[in-house]
Amino acid sequence: MAISGAQALLDMLFESGVRYLFGNPGTTELPLMDALVLDRRIQYVLALQEVPVVAMADGYAQASRTLGVANLHISCGLGNGMGMLYNAYRAGTPLLVTAGQQDRRLMTSEPILWSDMVSVVRPWTKWATEVDRLDDLPSLLRRAIQAALTPPTGPVFLSLPIDLQMEMAELDVAAAPRLDTRVRPPAEALRRAAELLAEAKNPAILSGSRVVEADAVGQVVALAEQLGAPVFTESGTTHGRLAFPADHALYGQALPLWAPEVCERLAEFDVLLVVGMDLLQLYVYFEPALAVPRHVRLIHLDQDPRQLGKNFPTEVGLIGDPQAGLTELSELVTSLMPPKAVSAARRRGESRETAHLERRRALWHRAEQEVVQRPLTPLGLMSSLARILPENVTVVEEAITTTNTYFERLGALHTTSGYFAHRGWALGWGIGCALGVKLAWPDRPLLAVLGEGAAMYGIQGLWTAAHYRIPVTFVVANNAQYHILKVGSQQLRLPAAMRGEFEALDLSQPEIDMVGLAKSLGVEAQRVGDPDELAERVSKSLAGDVPRLFDVPIQRTAPT
Repeated sequence: MAISGAQALLDMLFESGVRYLFGNPGTTELPLMDALVLDRRIQYVLALQEVPVVAMADGYAQASRTLGVANLHISCGLGNGMGMLYNAYRAGTPLLVTAGQQDRRLMTSEPILWSDMVSVVRPWTKWATEVDRLDDLPSLLRRAIQAALTPPTGPVFLSLPIDLQMEMAELDVAAAPRLDTRVRPPAEALRRAAELLAEAKNPAILSGSRVVEADAVGQVVALAEQLGAPVFTESGTTHGRLAFPADHALYGQALPLWAPEVCERLAEFDVLLVVGMDLLQLYVYFEPALAVPRHVRLIHLDQDPRQLGKNFPTEVGLIGDPQAGLTELSELVTSLMPPKAVSAARRRGESRETAHLERRRALWHRAEQEVVQRPLTPLGLMSSLARILPENVTVVEEAITTTNTYFERLGALHTTSGYFAHRGWALGWGIGCALGVKLAWPDRPLLAVLGEGAAMYGIQGLWTAAHYRIPVTFVVANNAQYHILKVGSQQLRLPAAMRGEFEALDLSQPEIDMVGLAKSLGVEAQRVGDPDELAERVSKSLAGDVPRLFDVPIQRTAPT
């Protein structure tokens, strides 16, 4: 039976497991919207701007570990969503972005809204194409889905002409095959890596976001305990997922932000095992520029071969699935470690545990001293929230100078799966991501901690939260400025910044009325400055069934 291109798209997405289509339509998407009127298998989630659209699809895909789908308007709508596409690209999110294209019969005249969208998105996608023939739509869609979901995962793009969406044909709409992508690393490389670790005098592990995405956190924990090795996660500037339990005594916390401090932190180790991490994504250039000490022997395990040896010489590169690789690596290390090495590893681990627990206690003590200050300090705010976080909480954060990895450093997160921070640094991601994650995990309470500056890039997402009654609790850490830029200016030792003078970095005169803005978009909101009141209100909100926003004034000093 003949079906339209729009219906074929919906049929294949449904058969591929897609249940939500995040979008903001325009004229070139109207055939798809018309098909959705009668096809209720996939829920269309409307946002008022493309930033929250792509961010929602990103968050949903990361949480569900399935394909996220964002449907954007032609050229201008795609342009609005490009920053969020960049975030998804840096995170490796399996994301299908579609956009309507002008009628093929108008193409040669370069009509209004037309552009070469494929060339626009190509740098930030794994694969992108425009569908020129309806008969090709099924095979191209299968190719796109398989590319998005095959490691290294990432976003893909399809441009769909409006007349192709309306055209009728008999099509094979079978879903893309679901592949088992768990490939073990080569045996000889695993043995060489195991020998290095078994012989190491002072090893450490760097665990990245792809460890979480490969369900390999348990394997990292087991190997760390076996080696008595501390585990460091990604720097705050690239901290996507929490790749080691924050309350584990071997957690060495996140790596520092800048190359000299990273080098200093890693200098004591002789062997580093890097798993599922881009080594390294630095943010600002500082000298000395060497982030990994030259004497360190590197082992790197990743599904993405491009990351192995990309920035630093690697002694052993392991291409394969982190879970499978770590399981076999641990078995080999066990067979290779003599009793003397096992005893040394146990002593190392005990020493690390003592130091890490003392560091955590000292931070809690400092938090107790700061919580009485008004406005709240970043640590005062985060420690107040840390005390009331449910065991199964999900946290989405987009407020780096406030969050400052405090939840992890305080040991307040009790699951590793439920932490999301963006790895691309295009602002406006947090609100939309939180909504997408909540739709994927409706039974887990979700707290989104946002800066007021970042929130304003994607504030339209609050309307979607209200419209669909998505119960996310938003806490806005409000310092009425682009604080990270002031911090960065001073670290660059810019002359005016060193005098405390800044241009266009304050969000004042007038300050943004976050409460009024949230209410205008349908979200209940209050401004709260007392930590006990905040903790009580947030706790109740996390157990509630509607979205709420709390605007919290905080001090305007740099974090430490």
